[in-house]
Amino acid sequence: MTTYRVLACGERALLVELGDLDEVLALDAKVRTHVFDSDLQIEDVVPAAQTLLVATRSPKTLAAVRHLVERLVTTLSVPAPSDTAATAAPMIDIGVHYDGPDLEEVARLVGLSSAEVIAAHTGTPWRVGFGGFAPGFAYLVDGDPRLDVPRRDIPRTSVPAGAVGLAGSFSGIYPRSSPGGWQILGHTTESLWDINRTPPALLQPGATVRFFDAGPAIRIERPGATTEADLAEVDELDPERSVTVLAIGALTLIEDSGRSGWKHVGVGRAGAADRASAAMANRLVGNEPEAALFEVVMGGLKLRLNAPSVVATTGALAPLTVNGKVAAHGQRLYLSPGDELALGTPLAGLRTYVAISGGLTVPPILGSRSADTLAKIGTGEVTVGACLPLGPAPPLPEVRGDHPIVTPSSAELTLEVIPGPRADWFGGTEQLLASTWHVSAQCDRIGVRLEGLPLSRAQGFEGVELPSEGVMRGSIQVPPSGQPVVFGSDHPVTGGYPVIGVLTETASDRLAQARPGQVVRFVLKRRTP
Repeated sequence: MTTYRVLACGERALLVELGDLDEVLALDAKVRTHVFDSDLQIEDVVPAAQTLLVATRSPKTLAAVRHLVERLVTTLSVPAPSDTAATAAPMIDIGVHYDGPDLEEVARLVGLSSAEVIAAHTGTPWRVGFGGFAPGFAYLVDGDPRLDVPRRDIPRTSVPAGAVGLAGSFSGIYPRSSPGGWQILGHTTESLWDINRTPPALLQPGATVRFFDAGPAIRIERPGATTEADLAEVDELDPERSVTVLAIGALTLIEDSGRSGWKHVGVGRAGAADRASAAMANRLVGNEPEAALFEVVMGGLKLRLNAPSVVATTGALAPLTVNGKVAAHGQRLYLSPGDELALGTPLAGLRTYVAISGGLTVPPILGSRSADTLAKIGTGEVTVGACLPLGPAPPLPEVRGDHPIVTPSSAELTLEVIPGPRADWFGGTEQLLASTWHVSAQCDRIGVRLEGLPLSRAQGFEGVELPSEGVMRGSIQVPPSGQPVVFGSDHPVTGGYPVIGVLTETASDRLAQARPGQVVRFVLKRRTP
C-alpha cells in the first residue's frame, strides 16, 4: 500500500506527499480525470518531485477533494517503465556555455574541479521529470548523483534567461529572467518557451536532455520568447467602444480574475493582486467579477473615454478627477464620450483598480487577459497612446451595502495565516506569530520579502534540502536566510524552500496593498466547521 501524507496548503489547496516521482505522476494522472467535475471545482494539479499540489476554485470543495485524493491513493499502482517507451522518448541536445557565476562554488561543494563538474553535467543524460516554476521550466532528473548541491542561501532577485543551474539533485534552465536560488553553471541560447510553438515548451515530460559544452561565449542576456499580446494590435479595432490611455503612473497593468489549469507547465494564475477590490470595482459597473480592468500602482493613470461608460475605482484611495473636477472613489461615475478621468497618488495602499462597463477586451492568452509579470504572459504594461477596446455595456445591478468598500491604510497589518505544509520544519508557527515584520523594498506582484528576526529551523531540519513542490498565492516561504517571502499573484508555481504558513485569501489581498516599511503581524486563522 502506498505511504502518503495529505498536508494543508491554505484555504484552497492540498499537498499530497508521496514516496517518489513515479508515484506522483501516477496520482497526477488519476486526479486529472476529475478536473471537469463541477462539484469538486479542481483548478490546478501540480506534480513535483515527491508531492502533488491539488488546488480548488473554492474552499468549500476542499474537503471533498481531500476525500477523493485519499481514495485514489489507496488504489494507486505505478506502471512499470517499458523499454518501448524509453526508446521512443525524444532526445534533445542542448549546448551550454559554462561561464556561470556559481561554477567554482559548485565545484567546491561537491569536491570536484570545475572541469570535472562540466564533465559530470554533460556526461549523463537527464530525464524531464515535471514542469513548474515558470513557463517552459522543466525539472531534469536522473543526472550524475555527484552534482547534488544545495540552493543558494539568499536567492538572486534576477537570474537571466537561458541560465543553466543545479538545485538538489535537479538541473534546469531558466526560460526567462526571473528571481531564483539555483546554482548557475552557465547559459544556453535555446528557446525554452514560445507560445507560438506547438507545444510551447521545448522540454516535455519523458524527454531526455543531453547537455554538451558549447565553449566560451560573450554573455548576452536574451529576453526569451515573447508570450505577450501586443497592445498596438488592438488600435485597429473599432475606436467607438474604447478607452484611450493619456498618461500612466509607475506601473499600469491589465488584469482579470486570472488563468487556471496551466500550473503544471509553469504558468500561474496571476490576475488582480487585490482580488476583492478588483471584483468590487467590476461589481459596481455591472461587469462579471472576472472582467478585465486596470491595476494602477501609485496612481498616475489618465484616461479618455470614447463611448458612454460607467466607471468605478476601488483599492488604494487615489485622488480622482473627471475633467479636472473631484470625483468619488468607490462609487459609480457616469462618463460621456470625451470625458477624461485621472488618478493622483494615493496616501496609503499601492494598487487602485479602475473598472469600465463592458470590461477591457484585449486579446486573451491561455484563457485570460491578465498580465503575469513573472511569466511575461498577457498584455504587458499599458503604454501611453494605447486605444483599448471595451465590451458591450452590461445592465447595472442594484448595489447594496452588504459589500462595503475596503480602503487600504498605512497602519499595522494583522494578517490571518494557516499553518503551512512545512510548519514542522520550524517547530510550528510560533516564531512567525511572535515576531513583528516590516515590508522590505523588495516587493512586487511576485512576492513580498519581510524583514525581522530570522526564523530558525527545528532540530533535525537544519541544512535539509526540500525538493521543489507546488505553492499557492499567500505561501510564506522561508529561505536559509530566515527572512520570509510571501508569494503574490505572479508567484512561481513551484518552490524549493519550506512554506511555514499560507495566508488566507483576504489576507493576501490586504498584503498586496502594503508599502515598504509597513508593519505586519500574523495571527492564526480560527478553524471553522
